[in-house]
Amino acid sequence: MSDKRTFTCIVCPNGCTIETVFDGDKILEINGQQCKRGEEYVRQELTDPRRTIASSVPISGATLPLCSVRLTKAIPKREIFNVMREINKVRLAAPVSIGHVVIQDVCGLGSDVIVTKNLPKATEA
Repeated sequence: MSDKRTFTCIVCPNGCTIETVFDGDKILEINGQQCKRGEEYVRQELTDPRRTIASSVPISGATLPLCSVRLTKAIPKREIFNVMREINKVRLAAPVSIGHVVIQDVCGLGSDVIVTKNLPKATEA
């Protein structure tokens, strides 16, 4: 018995509505994509959904109380809570720069957690 599922593609600005028909892990049909990336996105969503994370962590001695961080590449969706537990342990001290690696290879997933905002010491502002 086959199942149907509809996706809104997030890969490019087109935002295609893509309809799929699948049976278990076998994809039978993909319709509605305007580019190849849409088909690739749906295939990944059905077989191995991945997400990136953007968050913030406390920072002491900076011009702001929080510092924004993000992953360098998407991770399996099922690992989001494990990665967030690790990110929530982080405490930074100013100064930090964009691209500074906060956690290397977080949870062994091949993605680093990096700083996304330059934050100088409060006295340097």
